[in-house]
Amino acid sequence: MNTKAAPSATPVSAPAEAPVRVAVVIGSNREGRFGPVVADWLMSLLGERPDFTVDVIDAADSDLPTALSHDPSAEVRAELAKVTPKLAAADAFVVLTPEYNHSYPASLKNVIDWHHAEWQAKPVGFVSYGGISGGLRAVEHLRTVFAELHAVTVRDTVSFADAGSQFDASGTHRDPEAPAAAAKSMLDQLAWWAKALREAKEVRPYGS
Repeated sequence: MNTKAAPSATPVSAPAEAPVRVAVVIGSNREGRFGPVVADWLMSLLGERPDFTVDVIDAADSDLPTALSHDPSAEVRAELAKVTPKLAAADAFVVLTPEYNHSYPASLKNVIDWHHAEWQAKPVGFVSYGGISGGLRAVEHLRTVFAELHAVTVRDTVSFADAGSQFDASGTHRDPEAPAAAAKSMLDQLAWWAKALREAKEVRPYGS
């Protein structure tokens, strides 16, 4: 009779979960825009999150025409090449928008409208800025646009009312605790949806 004890099984660790690949879309291309200040603030917070990797899509860096085409010219394809691969590769998006005349800028709508499948079955969070409303009216309009594109918008947002007064000349927020907490809530929701939808699509591809 063998009295030797059976060797203990070696614990198998679960594979590390891949970080969420988030594309930050800077929606304004207006001369003298405030967007880069808010974007830098957001990027500093994202840099502290090991559960995200980040791409940036800046509406000011591409020159997409407003006339959409199913057969774009070589010049337009070159502009799309600056944007489309990043959108397609993303698991999630954070859209950074100002509010112009109670809505979002045309440059952002143009980036959105040149694409379709790239948005589908992915979550979208919002960071907005503006005057007294903090850009929230722009966000509410964007929710209906992204619903049409089969994207999921997360509930919590980050908004900066009277944004210019909230940051100092170096771009540092004067009272960072509250907006950082708001950003954490939004990003936590974004990460949950991104992982849940990524896992779901691995089992069953999304079809619209």
